[in-house]
Amino acid sequence: MKNRVVVIVFLTIFLDLIGFGIIIPMLPLYVKSMGGTAQVVGLILSVFSFTQLLATPVLGRLSDRVGRRPVILVSLAGNAASMVIFAVATEARLLPLLFISRILAGATAGNIAACQAAVADVTEGAERAKGMGRVGAAVGLGMVMGPAAGSALALLGPWGPPMGAAVLALLDLVAAFFLMPETRKAEEKKPDAKPAGASLASLLREPAILTVFGLYFLMFLAMTNMQVALALLAKERFGWGEKEVGAGFSAFGAITLVIQGGLIGRIVKVFRPVRIASAGGLFMCAGLLGVAFSSSPSMLVAGIVGIAIGMGVNGPVLSTMASELAGESRRGAVLGFAQASGGLARTLGPALWGFLYTTFSSGAPFLGGAAAATLLAALALTLPKAPSAPGAA
Repeated sequence: MKNRVVVIVFLTIFLDLIGFGIIIPMLPLYVKSMGGTAQVVGLILSVFSFTQLLATPVLGRLSDRVGRRPVILVSLAGNAASMVIFAVATEARLLPLLFISRILAGATAGNIAACQAAVADVTEGAERAKGMGRVGAAVGLGMVMGPAAGSALALLGPWGPPMGAAVLALLDLVAAFFLMPETRKAEEKKPDAKPAGASLASLLREPAILTVFGLYFLMFLAMTNMQVALALLAKERFGWGEKEVGAGFSAFGAITLVIQGGLIGRIVKVFRPVRIASAGGLFMCAGLLGVAFSSSPSMLVAGIVGIAIGMGVNGPVLSTMASELAGESRRGAVLGFAQASGGLARTLGPALWGFLYTTFSSGAPFLGGAAAATLLAALALTLPKAPSAPGAA
């Protein structure tokens, strides 16, 4: 069952992210064709992120009560519906429908906590880290392939990309319905009661879990520099255009994909998760400093590589630590709130780094990100030694 669960979770998140990657690059064009402005585009994206921020912990806790499978299936159905609404909006040229589509998509995108919890239910130790790595690899691969698929589907007309995403979501729903087993034990599911200690207030009173939430926040806070300021810095200092910046992001994605898709299981067998998380923070710090002080394209690329390595190891390792600290009865809740911590960072980070870039210099956001990564590295070492493979250092 373990292999089947990991494969279905991989496909679920992969197809979700392909759908996301299909439509997001074209969203500004759709909004403009309906008479909207760049401000409207930003508002639509913010609505999606905010809804996802609220929904992720709710769906995670719900998966603890009723099981992972129903939450994943309902989320996939909601995602497919959101894409159909998006397609209708492009044909009818109705901005309100775009908002409705993104709100529904944000609510259903929170299923990642249930997916991670399902993987954690059927794995342990190094195998769990490897499974979480597969989740991260699915995200990266979907985001890489989505834009290319969207460009091809756009040849059918404005409705092509969102309807293509809807078809993928429906195929994923069918596959999950027939192949996805329930990973929560029947005696653990209590539909009429919340898992003990699964409320946010109770979780925040546990130092180790609070620390993991902080690590998630710091990791994504440092990472938002890539989205906000990297392209601007590269253009300002080295004259990079869309082609060069795109290649840089592709290299970043390829490195994280290799680490999360193949290497993380081996790494966890050698080193303890706490040490890996701390080392990942140091790699991110070194990479961000390299970008901040880059005086040549090669130095900039080296910085991107450092950030990618740090992010590649920390994504699955933090998810593994969160699931192990949570225990079986509240795993979905803890992973949901952990994802929400990252979502909060993705909400606040862009505004902060944009302010630093505009007010001070092109390197200022990356110096701030390096400070966050350094704090991550130090904070990780305060955690108790998490379970690891025998013989891990």
